Amino acid sequence: MKQSIWLIFIALFISCKQEPTKTYTLQDDVSFLASDSLMGRETGTANELMAADYLVKRFKGIGLAPAGNADTYYQTFTFKPKKDPHQEVIYIQAGDSTITGTNVIGFIDNKATNTIVLGAHYDHLGMGGLGSLHRGDAAIHNGADDNASGVAVLLQLAKKLKESELKGNNYLIMAFSGEEIGLLGSNYFAKNPTIDLKNVNYMINMDMVGRLRESKALSVSGTGTSIMWPQVLNANNQDFELVLKESGVGPSDHTSFYLQDIPVLHLFTGQHEDYHKPTDDAEKLNYEGMERITAYIMGVITELNDDEKLAFRKTKNESEEVPRFKVAMGVIPDYLYAGKGMRIDGVSEDKPAQKAGLQKGDVVVQMGDSVVVDMMSYMRALSVFEAGNTTEVVVDRNGEKISVTITF
Repeated sequence: MKQSIWLIFIALFISCKQEPTKTYTLQDDVSFLASDSLMGRETGTANELMAADYLVKRFKGIGLAPAGNADTYYQTFTFKPKKDPHQEVIYIQAGDSTITGTNVIGFIDNKATNTIVLGAHYDHLGMGGLGSLHRGDAAIHNGADDNASGVAVLLQLAKKLKESELKGNNYLIMAFSGEEIGLLGSNYFAKNPTIDLKNVNYMINMDMVGRLRESKALSVSGTGTSIMWPQVLNANNQDFELVLKESGVGPSDHTSFYLQDIPVLHLFTGQHEDYHKPTDDAEKLNYEGMERITAYIMGVITELNDDEKLAFRKTKNESEEVPRFKVAMGVIPDYLYAGKGMRIDGVSEDKPAQKAGLQKGDVVVQMGDSVVVDMMSYMRALSVFEAGNTTEVVVDRNGEKISVTITF
């Protein structure tokens, strides 16, 4: 009898013993999303769905409620691939030659009047193709910085907000599909929202936040979409070199919300030589920098927690002013450079810039007869040239002015 009671006690003890809850780090999430097993998370593929399933598991573990369609975490959208990159995408019912993307959406319901949207796209380029800057055979584009980094920060923010005392707003946590082929997932959500957009306070987008440099330069776009943004961003900044840009329109998912008259921010640590290439891998990310960015966003959210809903303000659409080009220099501009001129952040092989001897770090200060003082003046100067033209380009290289001849 005593032995039976003892056995029952042991059985009860074992049954009550729970597995410890895994604590996910930024590295854990990036390592999975940017692994070869997902083969680049291309929109509409089984590999993207594997990533979506992982995100649902993470959302459930954090304690987010489903906020997709039909009481799920998923919001699907179906479309036909575009032949013309400028053609408007039409969402249709599934059928032959269609692609179905999947947004993953969770919710923290604090019974508040307003909701903050936090988002990051999780799709990437798969094996390359349209949008890839890789030369050579098809290869897996893991997209660690673009944009496993943003999704990893998104998940950390979701966990911190779920556990916090910040109850002044609800929080919609969104991982977008279809960003790489035209902001399709965020565009679809904006037109088919699962919450009332009139109650959205503001939207923060994290896209490519994994390569914070030694200078700690952090680009924040959308700062003109609410009069409060510059004040709040500067007040919570401790060690970033902030590059503030007013426009609410840009090549990422915040644009879809700006076009619905919602204040937005887009955080970005800059382009690099691995952008849209198979070499954008997990081991190259600055995880300490990502932690700093996470804390910075939490500081902004915390300061605004008890404030009234932010007032929206329209901004100048800088994309409408971008000239069209007939030629290319073959350089990656440093979008975080705040000095005079256009600093080169990378040089493509077998392109005019490399053939002329231009190097990473050179600052273009003159092109032909045009003085280059910033990115826009560089683009205007470049737009006048055609294939076969030759011009002189002056660069500042470590304080020395160097003139080279470029043939397009």
